[in-house]
Amino acid sequence: MSHHVLAEVLAASKQWVKHFNHGDIDYCVSGYMPDAVLQANPMGEYVGKDNIDNFWRPFIQSGASDLHYNDMWLKQVGDEKVHLGANWSMNVGKGIITLEEWVKNDAGVWKLSQDFFEVQEQY
Repeated sequence: MSHHVLAEVLAASKQWVKHFNHGDIDYCVSGYMPDAVLQANPMGEYVGKDNIDNFWRPFIQSGASDLHYNDMWLKQVGDEKVHLGANWSMNVGKGIITLEEWVKNDAGVWKLSQDFFEVQEQY
């Protein structure tokens, strides 16, 4: 396991959360691979960046923010692939991330290829 690789993914994840909390939808959507899969239970499955944009844009525009990850774990599963999980909370609810799969693209940038999470409570 390379601590350098895990540190890169942790930094990419923190940047994604920071931009989410600032309402930067374009940045958040750009954080996904073109053929990424987002599974948001109980809302559904969204495949590809256009569908992922159609999920996040109205959600973030509705005022969702203050996203925090707690009890995070990281596991390197290849030279250019890392799995991340955590509990999450924000101003509109909380839940669990069962899998974020981060993959290093050809440009050397870490992107999400899979994003599976559950909403356990809404408020």
